[in-house]
Amino acid sequence: MQILLTNDDGIYAPGLAALERQLQKMGDVTVVAPLTEQSGVGHSITFLTPLMARKVFDDAGGQRGWAVEGSPADCVKLAISELCPQRPDLVVSGINSGLNAGINVLYSGTVAAAIEGAFFGINSVAVSLEFDEHARYDQAAQQAVAILQQILTQQEPQPQLFNLNIPSVALDNGAEVHVVPVATEPWGEDFEKRRDPRGRTYYWATGMQPDPPSHTETDLSAIRAGHITLTPLQVDMTHQDSLEKMQNWQLGSTPAGT
Repeated sequence: MQILLTNDDGIYAPGLAALERQLQKMGDVTVVAPLTEQSGVGHSITFLTPLMARKVFDDAGGQRGWAVEGSPADCVKLAISELCPQRPDLVVSGINSGLNAGINVLYSGTVAAAIEGAFFGINSVAVSLEFDEHARYDQAAQQAVAILQQILTQQEPQPQLFNLNIPSVALDNGAEVHVVPVATEPWGEDFEKRRDPRGRTYYWATGMQPDPPSHTETDLSAIRAGHITLTPLQVDMTHQDSLEKMQNWQLGSTPAGT
């Protein structure tokens, strides 16, 4: 199996290295990741400036992978088109330092990289671990790869896109994997107003995503209960119900320009 591994924390991130070691048990791994951290860049791509890429080597002189001066989506596009020795069978993005649950999937560079893999018709998975200064990435990578192997044996015939989140508590005694939808509650709009040493005003976002309704299990509520979450995503953002209703709208043509 040919595996493309990327992330949004940068090519030197410990979560990337831990996941690479475990993925090597599944097949040949090509690492193509951003040169610097790209958290929160979403699905941005580089097209107004040249996209630079260079090989990175470890202390023993072995090739570590490719470092790309661009976004996670750039990395996947360039890897599949130019850098991978052959077309990947699987794209994995992670392990991200911090969960990507709820509407964070719209902001996340980690998830965007997996989405880009899905654009190419390749099975793609984003993997995130709850933030911890003493994060146990090796243990999280073992759990993630065990779940990936199960996904590949049970998935539908068509390539699919998944978002996998691992709470820290799951590393202690293991945890159930809950297949759940994304929570859609918006983040709070709270900002703390501060001044820097030069007297300039700046703002620090402090808003948090609220608890989802208790009667509905989502990725957020399942994570808060200590469960690993797995969510199938899709790239088609069309609202199908509205599309069907709008077929009956009476929309006239626009006037000709003068």
